[in-house]
Amino acid sequence: MPLVAVRRAVRESVSGLPREFWWLWTSTLVNRLGAFVATFMALYLTLDRGYSASYAGLVASLHGLGGVVSSLGGGVMADRLGRRPTLLIAQASTAVSVALLGYVQHPAAIAAVAFLVGATSNASRPAVQAMMADIVRPEDRVRAFSLNYWAINLGFAVSSMAAGFIAEVSYRAGFLIEAGMTMTCAILVFLKLPESRPESGTAGVGKAGRTDAVGLGTVVRDGRFMGVVGLSFLVALIFQQGSVGLPVAMGEAGFTPADYGLAIAVNGVLIVVLQIPVTRFIEHRDPRRLLVVSSVLAGYGFGLTAFAGSIGAFALTVCVWTLAEIVNAPTQTGVVVRLSPAQGRGRYQGMYTMSWSVAALVAPLMSGVVIDRWGAEWLWGLCAVIGTVAGVGYGVLMRRMPVTETETETETDGVEEVAERPVAPGESGVGTPARAEARTTAPEAKAGTGGQD
Repeated sequence: MPLVAVRRAVRESVSGLPREFWWLWTSTLVNRLGAFVATFMALYLTLDRGYSASYAGLVASLHGLGGVVSSLGGGVMADRLGRRPTLLIAQASTAVSVALLGYVQHPAAIAAVAFLVGATSNASRPAVQAMMADIVRPEDRVRAFSLNYWAINLGFAVSSMAAGFIAEVSYRAGFLIEAGMTMTCAILVFLKLPESRPESGTAGVGKAGRTDAVGLGTVVRDGRFMGVVGLSFLVALIFQQGSVGLPVAMGEAGFTPADYGLAIAVNGVLIVVLQIPVTRFIEHRDPRRLLVVSSVLAGYGFGLTAFAGSIGAFALTVCVWTLAEIVNAPTQTGVVVRLSPAQGRGRYQGMYTMSWSVAALVAPLMSGVVIDRWGAEWLWGLCAVIGTVAGVGYGVLMRRMPVTETETETETDGVEEVAERPVAPGESGVGTPARAEARTTAPEAKAGTGGQD
């Protein structure tokens, strides 16, 4: 491809997004560049502190459990307190708890602080996604989510390499560096990002003029959305096997940790290289088809691992399911926003985030039991089955999904709300979130509209 064409493609990929998005994107990148703890926690506990592998596994589970608990809590905070206060509280608390983790000595204290780190670090995710949906125009959201996902993976790739060198010098230095970079994110949010939460009363106004709050009960009763959450859990179970099932299976097959590192590095490299061009190809395509294809591709990508017998073959399977990941991640997040009322984006994003957090807890248990009892081949076959089930589920569940963002309607207590109106070019900033237009309709008129059930 000529250099001029490459420059034009890059310019088109990043143009048209508001300044506030880029500050949020920068905060995400800085946060992930400093994500050392998750990388070397097990090594820190077993090699530096001398604890058993079982204890290290317990601490990792508590860290994940903290993320599960805080997913919903962070979503509620984002809707009640606002996106900006939630980010400030979560990131400042993460910085303090990560620094503390580098100093605590007692096993119980380490476990408790690890739980706290998992809770505080995960609490910011619903607010980030909700703020991104607030400040970016509907037609640009898939591209924005893709760029954010790209920043996450770029930062993680760099931090993973840096973690090894830092650990050789001092594990505590790694904790303190992560704490400092997380606090830098909080400072960026404080200085550069105004609140983006839609004004109270712009959506959900009922017949009597009252504001219908979007609570967790509203989210749970949203059948279509909870179906998407369930399917995202299945897809997350598959993708988690790249970090929990794959290394175990390769180890049992006689491959070294370095071999696994070489194979899995393909995942990060492909995401960094292909995320933006692939997003340009998919951003205006039918999300239903994209989710069906990516789910099946993920399942069968891992399924092919059963036939891998060399590092090159393992790397090839990683290429297949990484392509599915590149398509699935921004598409799924965009669908979540499309199904979320503006006043409840935090709670909806929190429930979606929780599906991935729960999958991170379940996936290690699933892979361990299946590999121990039946062998790795059965695990990869199960991944193919789960991917097929998820693909069929998306095909059925999203059959009446609106084609465009502005067609999405949510219903609350007999009130049908248009979730977004078209945003004029000058209204893309934080101070001008798209407002929902509410109109009362008779229950009979809702049938067959294609709105959210």
